[in-house]
Amino acid sequence: MSTHAAMPARGRTRPRAHARGRSRSSWGVPVTLGAAYGLYASFILRNHGASAGRQFWYGLITAVALAALCFVLGRVQHTMLPLVRAVAYGALTAAAIGLLVGLTDSSVLRSAALGLAVGLGMFISTFYIYYTHEKT
Repeated sequence: MSTHAAMPARGRTRPRAHARGRSRSSWGVPVTLGAAYGLYASFILRNHGASAGRQFWYGLITAVALAALCFVLGRVQHTMLPLVRAVAYGALTAAAIGLLVGLTDSSVLRSAALGLAVGLGMFISTFYIYYTHEKT
């Protein structure tokens, strides 16, 4: 006897990653970005003669802060409108790049301008992706 096509399947129907609530990439990508960011911030401080203790703690704090912000943004991004999501990604990128440029002993104006330029580029690209590839 055949069953109807709309009959629910037996057993687990969702992938294992969704059953746990978090996939590996939901925490792996922010940790990787945070580690790379912290190492680069530490490298910039080392070139300016910072002590090893200050260099280590500054790199660790910036790595943890960026990883936490990326993780939170990744978790709540699906509840945001596409425009707000693009602004959030642009603002996070602008702040991160502005901080790195600020560590190089350049002027505040240059740090802000470069951070804004990169953040605007991120905003435009994410805005384009969200409005052309997602269902509204």
